Amino acid sequence: MAHADDRLGPDARVAEIATAQYGVVHHAQLRAAGLGVGAINRRVRTGRLHRLYVSVFAVGHTHLSREGRWLAAVLALGEGALLSHASAAALWGLRLTSGTAIHVTVPTDAGRSHRAGIRVHRSCTVGPTDVTRHGAIPVTSVARTLLDIAGMLAPGPLERAVERSLSLRLFDLDAVNAVIGASPRRPGAKTLAALVAAINDEPPLTRSDLEGLMRDRCDAGGLPRPEVNAVVAGEEVDFLWRARRLIVETDGHETHGTRAAFERDRAKDARLTTRGYRVVRFTYRQLAYEPGVTDTMAALLERPAPSSASMLGASAP
Repeated sequence: MAHADDRLGPDARVAEIATAQYGVVHHAQLRAAGLGVGAINRRVRTGRLHRLYVSVFAVGHTHLSREGRWLAAVLALGEGALLSHASAAALWGLRLTSGTAIHVTVPTDAGRSHRAGIRVHRSCTVGPTDVTRHGAIPVTSVARTLLDIAGMLAPGPLERAVERSLSLRLFDLDAVNAVIGASPRRPGAKTLAALVAAINDEPPLTRSDLEGLMRDRCDAGGLPRPEVNAVVAGEEVDFLWRARRLIVETDGHETHGTRAAFERDRAKDARLTTRGYRVVRFTYRQLAYEPGVTDTMAALLERPAPSSASMLGASAP
């Protein structure tokens, strides 16, 4: 029985590939879709394909998203290439980048010359655990990305990137220790190790871990389950009982252990309070181990939600 793709013409197959790849395709994919060299060249001349690099094309137009530009750069460097360093940090949301060059790591110490607008990093130490994907983009893992940018950043910006990885629940302590251990002489490795050592023995938890802990707490205490990662007044909150206007935020030492993080949390709490919400915070350890947390939440849920009058008063300038 023929596959659905077998019934499509070459251009329809190319369009499907481009849709899944932020508007860009590799020469080999064009050939696999049924386009010969002559057909590819004709489409370039008529503007149906736009050559970005020797072997990479934009389909239909060149108004690409940043993801499209990043993937095009990775495809241009061939098999095994990964978005990395500052570009990977931006993709993971660890820090913004104002640089125009796209950073790509290739798993070799020779060849693969630079392309226009691409900064090529050659490395023979990229292991299987350093390689992952974000959407359609091959990219270095968060742990490897932190090690890579550690050699490019001053301690302050690096600390903020680590803090961001923690707040996004992307930080994996074992993985970070592993990449440092594999390359202890890499530039910035000692600085990153010092930052990791400053994190106490409280294990960073993923969102799913926290959600599971809260679900178990509520079920054991006969409490209604909250909304998870809800947006309230433009702020994302960990847990929300909307009818009671109660918000619970969860913190680890790693996410509130710096002055900047502490101040941001308090400013967020103040904004939510002025909108008539009650905000309480528990640490990961409290949520996991202290039975009194359930009693505290039960007592808060028994209280009526703030009245309309009090909400108006709280929102007044």
